[in-house]
Amino acid sequence: MTDRRPLLRAIFDAAVAAAHPDIVLRAHLRPVPKGRVICLAAGKAAATMAAAAERYYLDELGLAPSLLLGVATTRHGHRVSTRRIEVIEAGHPVPDEAGLKGAEQALRLAEDAGADDLLLVLLSGGGSANWIAPVNGVSFAQKQQLTRALLRSGAPIGEVNTVRKHLSRIKGGRLARAGKRAEIATLAISDVPHDDASAIASGPTVPDPTTLADARAIVAKYDLRLEDAIARALDDAGNESCKPGDPAFARAQFEIIARPRTSLDAAIAAAKSAGYDIIDLGADLEGEARSVAADHAGLALKARSQGGRVAILSGGELTVTVRGNGRGGPNQEYALALTALLKDTSGISALAADTDGADGGAGSATDPAGAIIDHHTFIRMQSLGLDPAAYLDNNDATAFFAATGDLLLTGPTLTNVNDIRAILVDGNRMA
Repeated sequence: MTDRRPLLRAIFDAAVAAAHPDIVLRAHLRPVPKGRVICLAAGKAAATMAAAAERYYLDELGLAPSLLLGVATTRHGHRVSTRRIEVIEAGHPVPDEAGLKGAEQALRLAEDAGADDLLLVLLSGGGSANWIAPVNGVSFAQKQQLTRALLRSGAPIGEVNTVRKHLSRIKGGRLARAGKRAEIATLAISDVPHDDASAIASGPTVPDPTTLADARAIVAKYDLRLEDAIARALDDAGNESCKPGDPAFARAQFEIIARPRTSLDAAIAAAKSAGYDIIDLGADLEGEARSVAADHAGLALKARSQGGRVAILSGGELTVTVRGNGRGGPNQEYALALTALLKDTSGISALAADTDGADGGAGSATDPAGAIIDHHTFIRMQSLGLDPAAYLDNNDATAFFAATGDLLLTGPTLTNVNDIRAILVDGNRMA
């Protein structure tokens, strides 16, 4: 039986390459302004985007180094070398004190920007956790605790960010408010379903359509227990986010430079070139990981029964409602659910991974990106006496795939356009 793992990895790598800042950023950068270029970056691609901006302004356009400054706050392990823009590594998905420092520096630099300056804001997935600036009356520890509760609740990222935006001094358009005297150009790598600008890094430079009432409804929906200070903050009209028409956006522009659809298209092209017919499920899938896996397993089994060579591809961001004590992320949980459903089937292989190189985990650069499964997985599982259903019950996909040797370990990719899932079905006409 042909090993499909190299092809699955090539499909993933094609998706990542299509969204790498070194490839996509330069064409969107603005000309040199009359004053300074002040770069404020946040997210898993922040340092890479900042370094690309430095090359453009310093090397290509010859901007005097003294006129370029800024700060890039990125996830631990995602640092790259820069010359003028300071890089701060901070916590993700749970914020840490380094994120506090990065956000405060960004706010100070924005407030200092004048009418002739360009405030270049570079955003990517992870920015919501990397920039942490609690509203007055809410402590950093309380914000951390709420973030953990939201992540365990199974809430989709849009709902998580709705709550976070109303407890922040930088999210929900507030960075634009701080830098409103300057020209503001935001360039973003989208990691959210439907490329909602207000959801990428929680929309620090765009109007926010959500409200305090929405945030309170989400808290009630997931029955979250709040500290009194957070409950008061969500009742305080002064913490409402910035809305359309706010003077903060008078000189602000926003542009998406890479998106999940483009990366999914690159993955599809790689699968097509290998001779597979394509089932394109879209770039914006949401839902509980194991439920989505059940749907996709059904599609794979149907395709196999029809005897074709089919690639089932999708993007988006799935969720996990955590009930156990294990480790993993939505991609590993998806792959584990597939394993449980396909364990007696040959001719089907799959990859599920986060394009940033880290799926859930403890916020370490060594966390797995996801997992790959095929008939070798099933053989090792059986020889070791592993029950995938038991590992699912404990949300412990990492331990399962560590035992079978099927974790996908890429390290930081330095971009983030959400997840890529690929199922390859080799029916009776196997190559």
